[in-house]
Amino acid sequence: MPDGWQWDSTLFKGSAPYYERGRLPYAPGFAETLATALGLDGQGRLLDVGCGPGTVTLALARFFTEVAGIDPDEDMLAEAEREARRRGVTNARWVTARAEDLPAGLGEFRVVVFAQSFHWTDRDRVAATVLEMLEPGGAFVHMSDLKNPPAEPAPLPLPAPPFAQISDLVRRYLGPVRRAGQGTLVNGTPNREDLVLARAGFDHFERHVVPAGEVVNRTADDIVAWVFSRSDSAPHLFGDRLEDFERDLRVVLQQVSDNSFAEHLPATEIMTWLKPHGER
Repeated sequence: MPDGWQWDSTLFKGSAPYYERGRLPYAPGFAETLATALGLDGQGRLLDVGCGPGTVTLALARFFTEVAGIDPDEDMLAEAEREARRRGVTNARWVTARAEDLPAGLGEFRVVVFAQSFHWTDRDRVAATVLEMLEPGGAFVHMSDLKNPPAEPAPLPLPAPPFAQISDLVRRYLGPVRRAGQGTLVNGTPNREDLVLARAGFDHFERHVVPAGEVVNRTADDIVAWVFSRSDSAPHLFGDRLEDFERDLRVVLQQVSDNSFAEHLPATEIMTWLKPHGER
């Protein structure tokens, strides 16, 4: 868990309606890459911890008998359930819970995945619990956008979103230290998942990078949704100044482009660790 920060239920309050539109998707083929790496065959159970609106849960559902997504934000789970119905996914269930609530009576799993969520948890405690919940040889999976990717080879056909100016605007409204729920992240969020998983008793580490780089066209509404999908600029943080902030945000965007932006889709990094076969 980030230094000096305590989780609270407002971390992503109000972000659920913006999440699917605002966030760029994972690299195409990430689900197939994971299925190949772990030899998934349509059997066993998946647990997605901090599942949000079910983005990863639903993409992986076809590789398992059952998938379960847990998240403390009920609005996120409502979005996940709606999307599951829209896609016709019938083997998914959704549970309101934090990672620290595990095992929560959920049973045994073949794979437990954390997609850009592990850093919000009490990592040593959660990793030890997940080890107990996995079947022998089961996998702990950590997914994220690739950090420090190589420079993109080709220029974008449209202006990129003005991320630096957006960050400056957020700081003008919310202060210089990154907000997160009712607290702040003075030192950012932690990394070095490899050390945490080794302490917990996992082994057989593998790393897979799923390439992307495709150009994604974005509108001003998409960029606004991205801002409000983030924990450090979730709608509730602005209080009664939310409308003022959104108006100023759209002015910043308008200064760069009328309504058309472009981004390169980031590569996806997948890291896996296995529970030793000798452990129960």
